[in-house]
Amino acid sequence: MSNILIGKGELPVHLMGRYGNRHGLIAGATGTGKTISLLVLAEGFSRMGVPVFMADVKGDAAGLAHPGEGSDKITERINEIGIEGYASEASPVVFWDMYGQLGHPVRTTISEMGPSLLVHVLELNDIQAGVLEVAFSLADDEGLLLLDLDDLRAVLGFVAENRKEISAQYGLVSVQSIAAIQRALLRFERDGGAQLFGEPALELAELMRTDMTGRGIINILAAHQLILKPRLYSGFLLWLLSELFESLPEVGDLDKPRLVFFFDEAHLLFDDAPPALRQRVEQVVRLIRSKGVGVYFCSQFPDDMPGEILGQLGNRIQHALRAFTPRDQKAVKAAAETFVANPRLDVASAISQLGVGEALVSTMAEKGVPQPVERTLVCPPRCRMGTISAEERAAVRALSPVGAKYDMPINRESAHEILTRRAEQKVEVTSAPTSNKTAESAQEPSTGDRLSEMLWGNGRRQGVAEAMVKSAARTAGNRLGRQILRGLLGGILGSGRR
Repeated sequence: MSNILIGKGELPVHLMGRYGNRHGLIAGATGTGKTISLLVLAEGFSRMGVPVFMADVKGDAAGLAHPGEGSDKITERINEIGIEGYASEASPVVFWDMYGQLGHPVRTTISEMGPSLLVHVLELNDIQAGVLEVAFSLADDEGLLLLDLDDLRAVLGFVAENRKEISAQYGLVSVQSIAAIQRALLRFERDGGAQLFGEPALELAELMRTDMTGRGIINILAAHQLILKPRLYSGFLLWLLSELFESLPEVGDLDKPRLVFFFDEAHLLFDDAPPALRQRVEQVVRLIRSKGVGVYFCSQFPDDMPGEILGQLGNRIQHALRAFTPRDQKAVKAAAETFVANPRLDVASAISQLGVGEALVSTMAEKGVPQPVERTLVCPPRCRMGTISAEERAAVRALSPVGAKYDMPINRESAHEILTRRAEQKVEVTSAPTSNKTAESAQEPSTGDRLSEMLWGNGRRQGVAEAMVKSAARTAGNRLGRQILRGLLGGILGSGRR
């Protein structure tokens, strides 16, 4: 199957697989059928052999894991559209959950997320962001792994205790700024965000699997709790999108995408976002197409997307908008203007008149030309249209190919353990008798040497070497590897690390 049947207008309306990486938008008011369109696209890509990643904000996307239940209404729609070979069926699904309750835990490390995105998630100001950059720079320079919140707190504590030397080498830091960051981390941890950081960290290859029959696995992130923390939700999905961009090679135009990424409640990415962020996200959306990744934004209003982003979305599904308020009327007008005109259709009027399960659809035709918009009766999905029980979810999770790898956390030696051990050794040394300094040892060391000795003592070289060998397992084993890993995130948020 090289096309996805979306529904029927005057003729059947398809999304061509070869243009699935040209991105898309699913928009419409609450209760007008956006979720149905999302399910139809997700299982269509899966049947095509394309893996999918999607956030399940309301819990009803989990129905993809079970076959649908027939009804007279569904049969009537199948006949009206003329769907051949329709049969209820489940799609291969893997459940993920940042909190580890409704799916496998999905984790990253502090180092991989990087300072720029943490600033966004923790809602820090510019001064506090600068101090966080200093903490990351110090950790990079000294080979300290930042895996979880304990590691970041330990490094911030070291910065506070040695702020004079650190300010001289990296730039001014203040106790007040460090305290503000620590309070932000406390709030973040109280909200459950600490579970995002740790190991084993998610490997992107897990999201690009197919099953034994060649169908793309649909990765569903349980997000009904995560969505209550908008900055954490948008920050995590932005990190994931950025990692995909950085990790995947250029492949040009393929017969079908390598991965399709659905970003529900997409307006959260752009709410209160500075212009630099919007510009960088627009760059990633434009360029990730050549990596074979399709990005589909889901939101209520088309103008939730900045114009630069909206212009990159070649596949559009617009459900009904009710023009009750001036805001709604403006949204209807904006939506109508984004479609390729159809002389037989008054788009602005049709948007307000669409019924549940109807949509205005425009997709890419041959040679990448957008088709004129069609009023379309959307196909019913083959999966269950609704939530699943806890027992059904547990059964799916038990058969997952990745559970053994991610369900149990790992806590290896990192910044927290190293700094705690050095502090204990320092106490032992200061309590022991000291010998007279020689003339050579009395020479004043440089600022960098003083910092290193505070961290590592006389065994600095061995300690750094050990830390760097452990760092290699996740971040290419050196400072350059860590900076490459975070390079795109720094670029996206418009703040370079150096």
